[in-house]
Amino acid sequence: MKYRIFREINAGAAIAARDVLILLKTPSYFIFSLIMPLIFMGILGGSLAQNMSAGLPYDYGQFLLVGMLVNMLLMGTTGGITSLVEDRTEDFTQELMVSPISRYTIIIGKIFGSSFSALLQLLGTLFTAFIMGIHYSPWQLMAVLAAAPLICLSAGALGMIIVAFIKDNRTAGMVQMLVVMPQMFLTGAFIPINNSRGFLLVLSRLMPMTYCLDLARAAFFAGTPGYAAIVLFNPAFNILIIVALTAVFLFIGTFFFVRSETNR
Repeated sequence: MKYRIFREINAGAAIAARDVLILLKTPSYFIFSLIMPLIFMGILGGSLAQNMSAGLPYDYGQFLLVGMLVNMLLMGTTGGITSLVEDRTEDFTQELMVSPISRYTIIIGKIFGSSFSALLQLLGTLFTAFIMGIHYSPWQLMAVLAAAPLICLSAGALGMIIVAFIKDNRTAGMVQMLVVMPQMFLTGAFIPINNSRGFLLVLSRLMPMTYCLDLARAAFFAGTPGYAAIVLFNPAFNILIIVALTAVFLFIGTFFFVRSETNR
């Protein structure tokens, strides 16, 4: 039993390390990780800060920073998971499936490897925040980073739903953007959603990023005057929803992904 556990951990680490090595050999990704926050946070967020932040009972710059951090974690991790579609076309996943390790070990290893790329994008976000003059304490940043593993796991599980049913690499990239982009604007990454009503309210409550973002903001703004105006739910409720959605997405995504590989 002990040997089997060690084997699973070793296999998961090897799969994660493969994704990290591929990333380190792709210098263009480092450039992209700097450009993305500059575009979304520096230009779009900067414009919103200049035109709508007046009168808010909290620092919009900090609000924007947390939203961008969570968004980068979501985009980076789901983007890494969708690379499984490319692995499938190269028959790499077939080689993994015949190995004597759990299918969930393969997926978890892939999620951890993808999370590394997401963490790199956080550096670009923090650099953009520095340029914009957004101030925060080291403890606030550490509080958000403490929630990062759960957020990345949730994003990876969401990505598994995509790769479970999409078999074309180009299509997977498009679907990933269609899943991620609406969440940027409907879950409060850039624009507060406290007063959302009707269909927009329903959509925001159905999106996993809503709860990931609210958990991160609860950690960041804990003990500050703006907490009540920013945080939507109790952090325990957010964790419960995130864990539940992650478990469901991971089970469904892994089941259909493995079945599609078995039937090839």
